[in-house]
Amino acid sequence: MRNVSKQNLPSKVCVTCMRPFSWRKKWERDWENVKYCSERCRRTHTEPKP
Repeated sequence: MRNVSKQNLPSKVCVTCMRPFSWRKKWERDWENVKYCSERCRRTHTEPKP
């Protein structure tokens, strides 16, 4: 993901809060398995809000 503008980064939707989040450098090797936008969402994972 070198030399990619911030607008062109891949994004996903958090399974806990249903908010979109963008790719981060620390997730580079494991992007396919990332499900949560933050540590807080990962710890408090429940069913998504309607």
